[in-house]
Amino acid sequence: MRAPSQASYAQGAVGPLANADVGTPAFSPLYQQIKQLILQSLQGGEWRPGELIPSEIDLATRYGVSQGTVRKAIDELATDNLLVRRQGRGTYVATHAQRQVQHRFLRLHADAAASGVSSPGQRHVIECKKMRASADVARTLGMRSGDAVWQVQRVLSFEQIPTIYEALWLPAAPFKGLTQERLTSHQGPLYGLFESAFGVRMVRAEEKIRAVLPTPEAAHWLHVTPATPLLSVERVAYTYSDQAMELRRGLYRTEHHHYRNELQ
Repeated sequence: MRAPSQASYAQGAVGPLANADVGTPAFSPLYQQIKQLILQSLQGGEWRPGELIPSEIDLATRYGVSQGTVRKAIDELATDNLLVRRQGRGTYVATHAQRQVQHRFLRLHADAAASGVSSPGQRHVIECKKMRASADVARTLGMRSGDAVWQVQRVLSFEQIPTIYEALWLPAAPFKGLTQERLTSHQGPLYGLFESAFGVRMVRAEEKIRAVLPTPEAAHWLHVTPATPLLSVERVAYTYSDQAMELRRGLYRTEHHHYRNELQ
């Protein structure tokens, strides 16, 4: 018996695909529709970070499409660092606790390093407090001005040299129970803590970069003079469905580091 063509799948899908609102135009490729359905399951917490997802065959049966269509959808999600393929073991939900992705939003490299992103050797959390969101913070996070947010200030050091001074803002509700002690005691990447303790996974980020002079507070924490040029990096990190979940503003010393990005 000849297998149905991909076109016939698209016209007569069975199972969840037939009735699901995938949030994409009707003319989108079938694998993109499957990708959106998998994203919905990730967003809904059906498969948690680090967990094994169903096999391609099982997903093909679930969505009423070919295994090749599922494979193409998973390939794109793996390229987006949302899923991780493990040879002979299956496909897992990516997690910021994994070495290959745990610092993927940090683009600062040591000048002397042969390859790879520098990993912060020391973290000093200056404060963690709940406050009312200013107008610009609220606008960036899709909140109302005055809504409750967490503000965290910290310094990251490389080889005992304070290199990054940053402040970040998080919506208060998803991060209930966040404390300075919790941030200080956590040894892994911050996004790993957000994942494991609060169920919030940052899946992509946007950044704005400019050269600035330090504020008096930044000069104090970074041990530089007011005339020292710094790199200002403003990052907005998003969870699933493009929901902004963190605003981060950092000032970087670059005497021994550079900001590196790969453009494709």
